[in-house]
Amino acid sequence: MKLRGAGRSDGMAGAGNAKEILQQVPMFRDLSEDELEQLSWYAISRTYKKKSVIFSEGTDKEAVFFIQSGLVKTFKTDENGHEHIVSFLKKGDMFPHTGLFNPHPYPATAETIVPTVLLALPVKPFEQFLMQSTGVAIKIMRVMSEKLHELQGKLQELTGQDVQNRGQLFLLKLAENYGRETDGHIHIKIPMTHQDMASAIGTTRETVNRLLNQLRKEGILETSRSGFIVHDLEALKQWRE
Repeated sequence: MKLRGAGRSDGMAGAGNAKEILQQVPMFRDLSEDELEQLSWYAISRTYKKKSVIFSEGTDKEAVFFIQSGLVKTFKTDENGHEHIVSFLKKGDMFPHTGLFNPHPYPATAETIVPTVLLALPVKPFEQFLMQSTGVAIKIMRVMSEKLHELQGKLQELTGQDVQNRGQLFLLKLAENYGRETDGHIHIKIPMTHQDMASAIGTTRETVNRLLNQLRKEGILETSRSGFIVHDLEALKQWRE
C-alpha cells in the first residue's frame, strides 16, 4: 500500500526491524513476541526530509505513525491562518493519538522538524488485525485508557496557570522529554522559533520574547537556532519573575 505524503516510501519495513520499533511503543508494551511479530508485517517504513508535511488537518486518515528517528510537530490552523501547536513528538511516539477506532479525518497537521524516519501502520489492515485478535485489542485499549488519564492530568496542570507558569512548565517538559545532559548543562535540540513556543503555550511572540530574555539575563537558559540550553535546571524549576 502506498501512502500519500511528501516522504519517500521505503516499502515494507521488514518484520524484524519493525518489531524492534513497535516494542518501544508504549501502546504495544503488553503484547507478546508472537503478537508483535504478526503486527510488524503490516508496517511500512517512510523517510522524510526536514519540514515535510506528513499529513494535513482534515484529510482522510490512512495510517497511524510511529517515530523511528527524528522529531515531529503537530498543529492546528485557525481561520486567520495562525498555527496552534498541539504537540512535539520524539522517537517511539505514536500519532495521531485519535488514529484508531474512529472514521474521522486527521485532527491536525503533522510536519517534521528534522529529517525523520517513520513507521506507518495503514488503518484498515490494522483494524482488521485487531478484529481478528481480540486479545491484542483489549491490551491496547487498556494502555490507551491509561494514556487518556495521563493527558487529563496534564490538562489539569495547565488549567488556571498564568503565562509565565505555562512557559516554565513547557520548558521543563522539553528538558525532561528531549534534553541531553552535557557538562552539567541540558541541551534541548529542537529547532523552535519564538512563535512556535507562543503557539504551544497559548500566548504572543512578544510575551515569549520577554520570558526568554529574562531567563537569559538570569543565566538560567540560553536559546539558539538548534533549540535551548538549560544552564540551571533547579533555578528554572523555582523561577519567578
